[in-house]
Amino acid sequence: MNILTNIFSPKPSSKSQPKQQQSGQPRAKRSRRGIEIKSPQEIEIMRASARIVATVLKEISQMVQPGMTTADLDAYAEQRIREMGATPSFKGYYGFPASICSCINHEVVHGIPNPKKVIRAGDVLKVDTGAYYQGYHGDSCITIAVGKVSPKVAKLIRVAEEALYKGIEQVKAGNYLLDIAGAIEDHIKANKFSVVEDYVGHGVGRNLHEEPSVFNFRTNQLPNIKLRAGMTLAIEPIVNAGSKHTRTLRDRWTVVTVDNSLSAQFEHTVLVTETGYEILTDRTNI
Repeated sequence: MNILTNIFSPKPSSKSQPKQQQSGQPRAKRSRRGIEIKSPQEIEIMRASARIVATVLKEISQMVQPGMTTADLDAYAEQRIREMGATPSFKGYYGFPASICSCINHEVVHGIPNPKKVIRAGDVLKVDTGAYYQGYHGDSCITIAVGKVSPKVAKLIRVAEEALYKGIEQVKAGNYLLDIAGAIEDHIKANKFSVVEDYVGHGVGRNLHEEPSVFNFRTNQLPNIKLRAGMTLAIEPIVNAGSKHTRTLRDRWTVVTVDNSLSAQFEHTVLVTETGYEILTDRTNI
């Protein structure tokens, strides 16, 4: 789940939030604790929460087929997260009503699952979810090509995933946040797509959204923070086939492209180490 950087976000409602999430921050804000360096014990817990997320997303990627609804995927994700001893991070998070964000085609982020929203062959489906386990969150997103898609659509999805890994390759103690941002931006623009600038990655740990903001483009809007071993980051580039600009629908959550162009997104929770990184939400070993 992304952090909203510069437009109105819903106000928190303590009635709608699970108890363990009341310390979280609205999408437009950050934890006041600052950047947290995780201890070895905390990292072990985050490995577990991230593995739950990775498991759910891998299973969803294998089960999606035309005719299912986004509500079907949400129900499955919630059931699996709870079966593995965790709580859905997103459900009740400042009023969000579901366990996954599900976005189709021109929907960018924060789509609300709906039993009337049927997944069709050729769709570009984004599924973003989080798990809260023993006091710590994992967070990840995938984009799925439903059935056969055109070469252009396949390229959009491929470039979005490549951009994520280009950013991750810059992660190690001593590098900077803008090393990540520059690598992501350069790859997306080299492939003639646009970087969504309204939403960025974030720190993740005891809170779903923590410091620092992890931009996907070069900017002077934040200090160029040096990475330190023990930081845990949710890196999540969003790539549009057309304009970078977005708008929010009347439900106050679902964000779409202004020109109805397709959008793709990938996200991993990543641990900074002294020599590089560890992808905590890696699905390849599930």
